[in-house]
Amino acid sequence: MELIAAVANGFIELFKAGAATFVGWVANIIPLVVVLMTAVSACIKLIGEEKVYSIAGILTKSIFTRYTLLPIISVLFLANPMCYTFGRFVQEKHKPAFYDATVSFLHPVTGLFPHANGGELFVYMGIATGITTLGLPLGDLAVRYFIVGIIVIFLRGVITERIYAVMRGRK
Repeated sequence: MELIAAVANGFIELFKAGAATFVGWVANIIPLVVVLMTAVSACIKLIGEEKVYSIAGILTKSIFTRYTLLPIISVLFLANPMCYTFGRFVQEKHKPAFYDATVSFLHPVTGLFPHANGGELFVYMGIATGITTLGLPLGDLAVRYFIVGIIVIFLRGVITERIYAVMRGRK
């Protein structure tokens, strides 16, 4: 009988934890995203959609800037999860690769720009603790993460673009 009660209590506690997470999202993340979306939309309106699309068009013409500069700018200025909205400036056939490049940059950026993805900060800080325990400089780690991150997002963007092109051709 006690086992059944313990299982039932554990079952309810699981849903209480889920509810607490949901309330945290409603109270923190959703308002943040709404405010960021409003601010970005306002900036785009002030600058002019034609100018923004023109600049984004220039950035997306080159495969290099499409999978390096555009994801970097979106992550640094908009942070996670708003950074994906820059995908609206990318041609439809490049959107999966842009998303892949952008999401792949959210961890390597945290050493230099922790605001970009607070959720990944605990991973970086765990590694940073080990590095500082060894007496090594933390700045070197952050710069290396950033540089390797740029290389990785470029490679992932190019590879994902090619995979998507093949899959799209099979339709």
